[in-house]
Amino acid sequence: MAIGPPIVIPAYKPGPALVSLVKALLPTAPGPIIVIDDGSGAQFAPVFESVAALDGVELIRHAVNLGKGAALKTGINHALVQFPDCMGIVTADADGQHAPEDIARVAAALRRNPNALIMGVRAFGAATPLRSRLGNRITCVLMRYTLGQSLADSQTGLRGIPAAMLPHLLRLASSRYEYELDMLIACQQQGCPVEEVPIRTIYIDGNKSSHFQPIADSMRIYFVLFRFTLLALCTAAIDNAVFIPLFALTGSIAKSQACGRLVATVFNYLGARTPVFHSRQRHATLLPKYLSLVVVSGLFSYAMIQVIHRYTGLSAIASKILAEGLLFLVNFTIQRDFVFKKRKKASAIDAVPLLRWDTRAEKPVEKAALLKRF
Repeated sequence: MAIGPPIVIPAYKPGPALVSLVKALLPTAPGPIIVIDDGSGAQFAPVFESVAALDGVELIRHAVNLGKGAALKTGINHALVQFPDCMGIVTADADGQHAPEDIARVAAALRRNPNALIMGVRAFGAATPLRSRLGNRITCVLMRYTLGQSLADSQTGLRGIPAAMLPHLLRLASSRYEYELDMLIACQQQGCPVEEVPIRTIYIDGNKSSHFQPIADSMRIYFVLFRFTLLALCTAAIDNAVFIPLFALTGSIAKSQACGRLVATVFNYLGARTPVFHSRQRHATLLPKYLSLVVVSGLFSYAMIQVIHRYTGLSAIASKILAEGLLFLVNFTIQRDFVFKKRKKASAIDAVPLLRWDTRAEKPVEKAALLKRF
């Protein structure tokens, strides 16, 4: 029988808020509390010693700072090894931003719906620090348009993660703040539903304790969203590197495009399957869908090249670049939503009304349509 979800708390150079949080959680914690010291150094040893001395707390240390994502993966791995029957885990930040009662609500939501990713969603008002409000807003907008999913808070660290997703999340290559965004992409591609639970918005001293580096970490986060664009540019470069000399030799658009597309297809498929879309489905499942897209897209591209070349007077190379640029968004959407996305059969749990906590009334309110899918 599955045990209550362990609480995983990654910590880097924490203050007394970590000790206070853990002490407040212990009386009602649904499972063990796992704290990861992400290479904080000797100066912060007293804080971690205070935490480790508490019954029900397990402390794991990194020799050096590896990043929040790496610390989360350490906690996930420990939970899977030590508590293989757990229904999942709950992650929380160490800086006091998450109230103990909100952590308990996310854990309760995960127990009710053990197949979904539970997101503790904050309300961003005027009192929210600008970098937090702006960063979250930009990320949410980009996710809506690049990943086709709409979330109110994409950067929350308070999450309930179902057990079925944990092994998959261990394999993600990201290791710092971008890991939490990578997690959302992985859940989307695996067909994992999402339930959003409102939580309090707490910032202490303007969020000064955060170790988020606005420029470096934002670049890592946005790179995760633009991986497909980068892959597409590299694929186009390979395609045209084959197309241009062959067209110069043969004068045939069809033959040159077929050869260029063949070489580029191998590169694009290997790059899109795991690095971009986090798919681990068998090649036998993916390849028929992917090759069908390549063939259909190639025929459309060829027809568009011919039309543009014939009726605009543009060169064959310019016509090819224009045609395939126009098809870029179509190819991306089909790969994201059809080729590489894992389809799951609807289960009975999808139709079960879920409890969502009304923070204003301080009581659970039943709603029938709170389960949001990517």
